Amino acid sequence: MKTVLFLHLVLTFPAVADLASCRASQVAPYEAALKECLPLAEAGSSEAEVLVGNMYFSGKGVPVDNKEAARWYRLAAEQNLGLAQANLGNMYDFGLGVAQDLKEAARWYRLAADQGFAIAEGNLGNMYQHGRGVRQDYKEAGRWYRLAAEKGLAMAQGNLGTMYDFGWGVAPDSREAEHWYRLAAEQGFPLAQCNLGVMYQHGNGVKRDYQEAVRFYRLAAEQGFGTAQGNLGNMYKSGLGVAQNHKEAVRWYRLAAAQGIANYQFNLAVMYANGEGVPQDNIQAHFWFSLAAQAGEPNAAKNRDLVAAEMTPADLGKSLRLAAEWKPEAQ
Repeated sequence: MKTVLFLHLVLTFPAVADLASCRASQVAPYEAALKECLPLAEAGSSEAEVLVGNMYFSGKGVPVDNKEAARWYRLAAEQNLGLAQANLGNMYDFGLGVAQDLKEAARWYRLAADQGFAIAEGNLGNMYQHGRGVRQDYKEAGRWYRLAAEKGLAMAQGNLGTMYDFGWGVAPDSREAEHWYRLAAEQGFPLAQCNLGVMYQHGNGVKRDYQEAVRFYRLAAEQGFGTAQGNLGNMYKSGLGVAQNHKEAVRWYRLAAAQGIANYQFNLAVMYANGEGVPQDNIQAHFWFSLAAQAGEPNAAKNRDLVAAEMTPADLGKSLRLAAEWKPEAQ
């Protein structure tokens, strides 16, 4: 018995020290990370397994390999490590290193959420909100968002604000919406910044303040959030909260339109058709009206056809080629 205890102690103390070295190796340039962590992971340390998974997922010290990342996450997840369960859920959610499987994503998110991992709670809320891998249930979505929001997760705070804003699963409450949007906006979450801008623009739950609307739109727009870019374009077009500036309006409309947002494709087309903020250009006007029409924007097809009636066959062909070759930019 004494021998067993002695051997146990000899084996345990170096393992603890090695795990500390494994943790310490997770900084640039990551040259020692795999050397420090892989032996522990292969010996079954769940923390080392998830760290090795992170290395393969992020390409830190090793080439990016989502299959290897998913394999290591699974090993740790099966030992009930919540972080690994959340990460494995993410892999199934987006089909990274595994075949996309929304039911599996929800299953792993739930296991991590049941342990109180905020990111898993927020992601599970998103699954319920949109009916992804589970039956759509706004009340369940709100419940999981609230758990994560109360832990300070910006994504969950912003989404909970949306639930109150639109009355999804809860009674509509603009003050509650503003409260959660603001908490998320202060953490830099662009959806919440944009939605808070909408509240200030229209005086919904707050006193109408166009300058505040512009401020929040700009914060989100500068992070590439398409709706905020388009909304900021509207403010410049109309001179609300800023000096009217059609060139700036066009600039922001273009950024939103490039992401495939139909109403801002329409607005950009109008600017080209009328020569506001840009030289008048029927090719560009027809092109953007065409894209907006394809996306279902009301009146876009009618305006496209009105512009087409004024175009030469050669110019019309140019516009049609542009539309055929166009692909939306990622946000």
